[in-house]
Amino acid sequence: MRKLATALVLAVIFVIIFLLLGPFYMVKEGEQAVVTRFGRIVGEETEAGLKFRLPAVDSVTRYPSTLLSWDGDAQRIPTKENQFIWVDATARWRIIDPSLFYMTVKTVDGGIARLNDILDSTIRTVISENYLNEAVRSTNRINEMEFSEEINNDVENAEDAETLKSLTNTRSEQEEIRIGRDGLSDMMLKTAAPLTLGYGIELEDVIIRQIRYSDDLTGSVYSRMIKERSQIAEAYRSYGRGQLLSWQGKAENDKRTILSQAYAESERIKGEADAEAAEIYSSAYSSDPEFFRLWTTLESYRETLPALNKTLTTNALYFDYLDSPF
Repeated sequence: MRKLATALVLAVIFVIIFLLLGPFYMVKEGEQAVVTRFGRIVGEETEAGLKFRLPAVDSVTRYPSTLLSWDGDAQRIPTKENQFIWVDATARWRIIDPSLFYMTVKTVDGGIARLNDILDSTIRTVISENYLNEAVRSTNRINEMEFSEEINNDVENAEDAETLKSLTNTRSEQEEIRIGRDGLSDMMLKTAAPLTLGYGIELEDVIIRQIRYSDDLTGSVYSRMIKERSQIAEAYRSYGRGQLLSWQGKAENDKRTILSQAYAESERIKGEADAEAAEIYSSAYSSDPEFFRLWTTLESYRETLPALNKTLTTNALYFDYLDSPF
């Protein structure tokens, strides 16, 4: 009995110690685990639940089984026509083979480091093998869009509107794209996916998140935009100068017409006034001819005598009224 009791006590103690060493572990939802024994993989768990391991011998390394994100640094990459752009991409990935993942990269950070090498190289290769318009556009809809400027309210007639519209038309036909940004993303995925499988990683997708022009390319784009806006501004200025000259010509013609009409009217009024004055003078002078002769002579004296310093004569009819005793 003592031996049985001792055995039971030892068994209980052994069980307690065994439980204290942690033979059970939990794999949560969204997790998977790799079990190693002295550095060698002895099993993997991909289903959630309570699991068993040899305590103090087996080690459990947990990895997420959900989708993970990769965010790379923006890269300055030359396109096929040697135009430099900044490319910012992102990707989604998951661990599909935890044992292989453990043997090749060990940790999630190690997996991200491998993805950095693979995806950065893939992105650079794909971008450099394609033209700029393939990277910045996804469709050819821009060539199907109709652009119109409402300028009819700024001009006098439809003909001027069409002329101004043709002068301000700076729209150019864009090159047709064959692949587009989405197609480049698919090419990156197809290129990188086989390489990541060697690390137990499956790529879900690769997405070009943002394309930015480099400083030198941005300068040329701004210069082209400034040139287009300057062309439109010069068209409006040219149209305005033409309108100014037109209105100045109309104003000058109107001025000459008004002055001509006013002069003709003034001459008509003066003629009528002179005729009326002559009629009044004739009527007044004809009533007393002698007075008329005296008046005209005195007016002549007033005009001529102040200019004469000396007059010598023995008989001058001009001065009869001066010698007349009245």
